[in-house]
Amino acid sequence: MSEKISDIKLVFEQAKMDEYPELYKKYESDSRAGVKNLIRKYQKQEEKLEQERQRLEQMREYEHCYAACKWICGIDEAGRGPLAGPVVAGAVILPEDCEILYLNDSKKLSAKKREELYDEIMEKAIATGIGMASPARIDEINILQATYEAMREAIHNLGIMPEILLNDAVTIPDIAIAQVPIIKGDAKSVSIAAASILAKVTRDRLMVQYDEIMPEYGFAKHKGYGSQEHIAALKEYGPTPIHRKTFIKNFISVEKTPTSLGGE
Repeated sequence: MSEKISDIKLVFEQAKMDEYPELYKKYESDSRAGVKNLIRKYQKQEEKLEQERQRLEQMREYEHCYAACKWICGIDEAGRGPLAGPVVAGAVILPEDCEILYLNDSKKLSAKKREELYDEIMEKAIATGIGMASPARIDEINILQATYEAMREAIHNLGIMPEILLNDAVTIPDIAIAQVPIIKGDAKSVSIAAASILAKVTRDRLMVQYDEIMPEYGFAKHKGYGSQEHIAALKEYGPTPIHRKTFIKNFISVEKTPTSLGGE
């Protein structure tokens, strides 16, 4: 008597991927449509996984190029454009040939996927570092210099000294480490992609915390960027201590007294 299709499905669900070929062979003579569809389903999953691994291998081009360096560090930032909140930099050193599936530019990922990858990066990375520059610091020295400052802090917070930095597009001043600026590096380097995710998730979590203190501004939704909702709230309630005066001056008078973080 033939196995029930539901039982065969359970066999596949419980099997490891390296066991699939043997299962295909075992059930290839089964003429039932349900079994054939099940085999095709798992074969397509394998094909997609292989495509993903090939994509990741392409994203290791720079890591392979500088493989002679022991510690290769990816650097990226999040939050250069918002009207409110800090700019955050991430620094990540991954083990050689580390596999983190679906690693990519943080902007191309859903919030849920970024959170999942954040945990995996933190688990697998040799070292990670975060740096921040406050809105006041951004106003004081401008966003570009504040971004460089946050990046230097992130590198310092790694706890170990990288031999080379793979940067998303920029060359960081006042750093005595070899640097490789890569245009759109967060889509071309696994190290930079990992750094972009750490920076983005760290900043987004912070903006959610600010939203709990100042819910009228909607920070959890727009993360401080200049959405219509954010600009309307800014005009109605005025600036907060986390707004960047140099960024909001086109929308309101920056002479207005900022709302306190406690909403008092």
